[in-house]
Amino acid sequence: MNTQAQDLKAHMEGQLRRVMFGLDDAMHALTIAFIARGHVLLEGPPGLGKTLLGRHYAQVLGGSFGRIQGTADLMPTDITGVHVYNAAAAAFEFQPGPVFNDVLLVDEINRTGPKTQSALLEAMEERQVSVDREAFALADDFLVVATQNPSEFEGTYPLPESQLDRFLVSVPLTYPNAADELRILAAYNLPDAQLRREPVPLDTVDRALISAARQDVANVQVADSLYAYVLDLATATRQSSRISLGLSTRAALAVVRCARVEAALRGGEFVIPDDVKRVFPWVARHRLSLSPDTILDGIVVDDELRRLLDTVAVPH
Repeated sequence: MNTQAQDLKAHMEGQLRRVMFGLDDAMHALTIAFIARGHVLLEGPPGLGKTLLGRHYAQVLGGSFGRIQGTADLMPTDITGVHVYNAAAAAFEFQPGPVFNDVLLVDEINRTGPKTQSALLEAMEERQVSVDREAFALADDFLVVATQNPSEFEGTYPLPESQLDRFLVSVPLTYPNAADELRILAAYNLPDAQLRREPVPLDTVDRALISAARQDVANVQVADSLYAYVLDLATATRQSSRISLGLSTRAALAVVRCARVEAALRGGEFVIPDDVKRVFPWVARHRLSLSPDTILDGIVVDDELRRLLDTVAVPH
């Protein structure tokens, strides 16, 4: 018998598979992030469907939707909003920006400048925005879905460590296999007049099912040995000579949160080491900074994450 969390996963991923092909791992990570109330960073080269996935993911979640296109001249007020003078009322009135939505899609976030990127820091962590010394609350389920191109691409501004640490998970999108790419060509190779410029209508998630799924997660137990295992992994990243910046305490908490969701999605009542191993790369890959020598040796973050998972002792 399926749990409520498993029913939620089946609905969300079933809807996304109507428009996306070959992204099962990515969709699983998105489900975990939504149940855990965390923000999502979609990473990959242009043309792999990051924006398409982000838009339809937001549609399945329901609620109001806002979209920001990252550009070099984007200003913080384009995100948060601004006070505008109303001559009739002889007073300044606040005009809210797109951040005042349930789901905010920030497309190509690393094409905006550092000043604009930082406008999201308070919103993502505290779910509020401060404008002209006044704080405005955001939606309880406020969620950011951001896409970015690899940092070595033209016209990008690498996100600072503080910004990256606000994203619960980072989901890499890679080139599809031949079978999935054939399905994509058949589904989207339409004449110009019929190109899908709007998201395909998808069924939104029932709010009662969301609450029930999160209750399933709350009931999942975490043994002290599993907490210790997560801390051992975090400590290993801080002590590794290949890593210049290891995982923060926020990151360790994120691993536990996601592992509990992973346990609920497989119908478990308690977290096991395999749950931690499954979610660890999604939580850690965007938070780690490799040392210059490691980069020169051709080692990438995913290689180091696999090495850490293989070397850190697993509790029994």
